[in-house]
Amino acid sequence: MAWAALRPVVKACIGGSLIGITISDRYFSFATVHGGSMRPTFEGSTDGREYALVKRSPLYDYCRGEVVVFVSPVDHRSPAIKRLIGLPGDWISVRDKEEIRKIPEGHCWVEGDNGSASWDSRSYGPVPLGLVQGRVTHVVWPPGKMGRVDKKVPPEGRVMPQRNL
Repeated sequence: MAWAALRPVVKACIGGSLIGITISDRYFSFATVHGGSMRPTFEGSTDGREYALVKRSPLYDYCRGEVVVFVSPVDHRSPAIKRLIGLPGDWISVRDKEEIRKIPEGHCWVEGDNGSASWDSRSYGPVPLGLVQGRVTHVVWPPGKMGRVDKKVPPEGRVMPQRNL
């Protein structure tokens, strides 16, 4: 008798969970922002009280200047949030090192908005596109910072895009 009463509730919970997992895996998810590497775009408190909406996108659908979430190439257990600076085939002028590097096929170049506090491609090199999980579109928490995350294109002369001849 008790099972008959609980059955609809259990079915709804299981169905809702499966739908939620599918949506989170294929369309969008949420990311917690930690650290100060993306200031002023994100404050990145150490207690994890800032959340961003992440839109899952195909590998070929990214643009320079967007904020992306990727699996850290240094610690595969932790996601990182940085700004996409360069795409495959681009030549990039690396600040602080006074060098120009070509981004290999299948990779991208990411940097934090707060360069002095950021561990990014300047430290570990280009990031494989397969590690990119999606683009950050909105800040969803705290309420005072809710809003769209702006795209900021790198300054002129910093990135030389690949030319298709």
